[in-house]
Amino acid sequence: MKRILIIEDDPYIAELQRDYFMLHDYTVELCHDGLEGLARARSAEHDLIILDLQLPGVDGFEICRQIRKQLDVPLLIVSAKNEEIDKIRGFGLGADDFVTKPFSPNELVARAKAHLSRYERFTGGKSQEPDTIEIRELSIHKLSRRVFVNAREVAVTAKEFEVLVFLAAHPNRVFNKEELFDKIWGFESSGEIATVTVHISRIREKIEADPSNPQFIETVWGAGYRFTV
Repeated sequence: MKRILIIEDDPYIAELQRDYFMLHDYTVELCHDGLEGLARARSAEHDLIILDLQLPGVDGFEICRQIRKQLDVPLLIVSAKNEEIDKIRGFGLGADDFVTKPFSPNELVARAKAHLSRYERFTGGKSQEPDTIEIRELSIHKLSRRVFVNAREVAVTAKEFEVLVFLAAHPNRVFNKEELFDKIWGFESSGEIATVTVHISRIREKIEADPSNPQFIETVWGAGYRFTV
């Protein structure tokens, strides 16, 4: 049974989320304080984390930052903060999705299921494809979810890894932002397309010798992005 950690200071919203996930046979743990939630995320094993941004103790952005330093699980932000800059910041810190309050509990459960399914496809199961993608000085290990540049490991978030693997597995093909968003996030939501640009930028910072002149992930102006081999 999948375990979900919900970090939400509003008891009504937290219990609503819990009840809907329990109806779908998930085990749910609630935390109403940012410090407590961060401690629980670090000390116990969860399959997915749902995080509010405005929390007592420590805010959700900082929790997201700290979680991504040591955990590789789907992380969904659910917040009343709905400015584009908040979404971009959340995605930049490693969130996998951003749901704005008020929200549909059924949609939240559906999004969580989709992220869990995508995560499992990238981490488990047998495949006839080779485990390692090696292109020049870049080495991507799919099963262990590790990335190396010149034999030095670089840390990437779950979604950064998925974007990188998808592009590297389809070399020399151009994908626009909408296509990448649909392939990796899987939701029709034009307001969150900007996360693709954020993730591409962060990947470049980690794998490119000169991010301003990328040799792996190129921008094809007016068309999208292409992984060049």
